[in-house]
Amino acid sequence: MRVLGLMSGTSADGVDAVLASFQGPLRRPRWRLLARASLPYPEPLRQQLIGLGQGELLSAAALLELAEATTEVQAAAARACDPQGSAELVGCHGQTVWHRPPVGKRRGNSWQLLQGPLLAALVQRPVVFDFRAADLALGGQGAPLVPPADEALIGRCGGWRAVLNLGGIANLTLLPPRCGPDRHQPVRGWDCGPANTLLDLAVHRFSGGSRTYDADGAWARRGQVNEALIGRWLQEPFFQQVPPKSTGRELFGRPDLERRLEALDAVRQPAGPDRPAEGEAADALATLTAFSAAAVAQELAHGPRPIELLVAGGGARNGLLIEQLRRRCRGVIVRPLADLGIADSDREALAFALLAWWHHRNHPGNAPEVTGARRPTVLGVCARPPG
Repeated sequence: MRVLGLMSGTSADGVDAVLASFQGPLRRPRWRLLARASLPYPEPLRQQLIGLGQGELLSAAALLELAEATTEVQAAAARACDPQGSAELVGCHGQTVWHRPPVGKRRGNSWQLLQGPLLAALVQRPVVFDFRAADLALGGQGAPLVPPADEALIGRCGGWRAVLNLGGIANLTLLPPRCGPDRHQPVRGWDCGPANTLLDLAVHRFSGGSRTYDADGAWARRGQVNEALIGRWLQEPFFQQVPPKSTGRELFGRPDLERRLEALDAVRQPAGPDRPAEGEAADALATLTAFSAAAVAQELAHGPRPIELLVAGGGARNGLLIEQLRRRCRGVIVRPLADLGIADSDREALAFALLAWWHHRNHPGNAPEVTGARRPTVLGVCARPPG
């Protein structure tokens, strides 16, 4: 079956699309990647989505128009990836604008902005969307949802294997070994903290809006890392919480960046001949980059030690971030997921194509050991094009 997967992550930089075919066993299907495309959000739309994800108020009319515009970009990405319309089904994650993990007796909730029936009408294909709701209704975090797909698509190796996505938020999958005493252990996974959210917001701020990310970490390379401050940040409640856990811009957004920049200002040496004022931005970016890597390294202590860490997502193209991971994750081989044939921007879109196929086949898509849900369940809601 040919399925189109659409993914727009916490960074809100655009939509990644893949066209894939699935057949055979549900838990370990034979799959093939047929096409891929990426379509950026127009900058005004991106800024609206980021603002909404950080609690900025919009009128009901503006929200409706934003959902419609977001859906139209998703449809355009689908057409760019599959211009012949060969997909029989579409799996679309939608754009997360708010995520509220469960706390105590209060259930969690999560909002992925999308008009599913409109997307089905625009692409003239059934669309599976709203993947998180069923897991949340069963007491789960609703995230991360990709770990079971990682096991199905990537598979196991001779030891524990970790898969790290460096999107806006860093999330981790731990796959048990294919043999040995741990082979019967469940797949694990959780969110580690910020990957690119704080970095991208800081770049936008320091560049006066002219840049949206630090290409290859080049700007951060000119700065100095404040290790003492990183050590303090890693003592914060989220980083001390054991899985299951998930997060987003509601925790690691603009207000959080401002708090961290204030902390950096408080400990920074005054500008002078040996430390010009323009170095302050580089110091902040260097520290935030190292902080993202340090959070991942610390989170790896929550599970069995993997022999390798496969890295995907936009952060995989940040050379300094990868160097920091290699330095801090001692004893673990850090390499790109692309080595296994899945490109940086394909992994999550491919996962949601698989989750849509599982929905079509009535196969559970969540992992209670990952999300904390009471039981496995089929994920998503299917909208069909008007007859």
